[in-house]
Amino acid sequence: MRVLLNPNSVCMNTGSKENTMHKEFPSRAAVLSNIPDECFKKDTAKSLMYAAVSTAMTVGCGLIAAATLPLQAAWWPAWLAYAAVNGTIATGCWVIAHECGHNAFSDNRFIQDAVGYALHSALLVPYFSWQRSHAVHHSRTNHLTEGETHVPYVKGELKGDLNLKAKKNLGEGPFAILQLVTHLVFGWPAYLLTGATGGSARGVTNHFLPNINTGALELFPGSWKKKVYYSDIGVFAFVGVLAAWVAQCGWAPFVALYLGPYLFVNFWLVLYTWLQHTDVDVQHLAADEWSYIKGAFLTIDRPYGPVFDFLHHRIGSTHVAHHVECAIPHYKAVEATEALKTKYPEYYLYDPTPIWAAMMRVASKCVAVEKRGEGKGAMWTFTDGTA
Repeated sequence: MRVLLNPNSVCMNTGSKENTMHKEFPSRAAVLSNIPDECFKKDTAKSLMYAAVSTAMTVGCGLIAAATLPLQAAWWPAWLAYAAVNGTIATGCWVIAHECGHNAFSDNRFIQDAVGYALHSALLVPYFSWQRSHAVHHSRTNHLTEGETHVPYVKGELKGDLNLKAKKNLGEGPFAILQLVTHLVFGWPAYLLTGATGGSARGVTNHFLPNINTGALELFPGSWKKKVYYSDIGVFAFVGVLAAWVAQCGWAPFVALYLGPYLFVNFWLVLYTWLQHTDVDVQHLAADEWSYIKGAFLTIDRPYGPVFDFLHHRIGSTHVAHHVECAIPHYKAVEATEALKTKYPEYYLYDPTPIWAAMMRVASKCVAVEKRGEGKGAMWTFTDGTA
């Protein structure tokens, strides 16, 4: 198992890890052949059971709050706690819908898409749009220009230099707070509406309007444009349901029971994706260095603990296996992860840092990447502007 280097250093990729990243990697087919065949088998009944459990817990928590918590301003601390708890629970529904989008839920495509479409629309996620953009994310993981989501800024380019200047002017603590707010509060809607943190190859994109695409590569080519509009129908229909609720009952129930948890769901999904692909000792790859399997093994598994692993279907602790093959169901991911750890200990990446400490390290240290070295030894790694 390849553990991150000294977390207090900044991108000092030297020694065995540098050699590991520039030795010849196995092919994707070779890696998949070392995962047990059982891991690739989908059980529709089991998948539906997990979807039902997450949905029931989410709805049940909301019903308990509606029945027990007064809708009064004096009760806002209790409603904030409810938002955090039920948003955390509802993230399990988000993960199930994500699994549907990866064809990891069922061999029955109608059931799979129906479940994913319903759950994601209820969370205001355009199902097919995100299915496509997330597939691009998997197909170009940690690619410096063609990656999709959490592609870092580059030192020497406008956004990278602005980020480095902001940290220098604000100081590390305030800069980290700014990073956390922009990512965890505004990051998800900014990504859906503008393609924020996507690679430069696609420029500005929009998950609701597929013709908005300012880069050289299309995010939604061909028939995907029609699927984007199908996704819009689901989201706008649920917005209509929410609007009718507000018209009938006022803003308070909507804000307390839905909007609060919704914001925490967004918090979790951005946090997971951010920490899965970013840390001080994780490099990003230029086109001539990148390959699918390198990107997959630059994914980081982290210790979220038994409660979050249960609620979120191990999305953060088995994510390397998920990037090696995204169609592996989450209930087979532990077995697949153990196989990868055993067969490829020099490639499998794990960071034992507690999640909140890792979050602060990433927010404060991962400011922009810069090129280190030349030729085949070159790497794009993070700098925080102090070295």
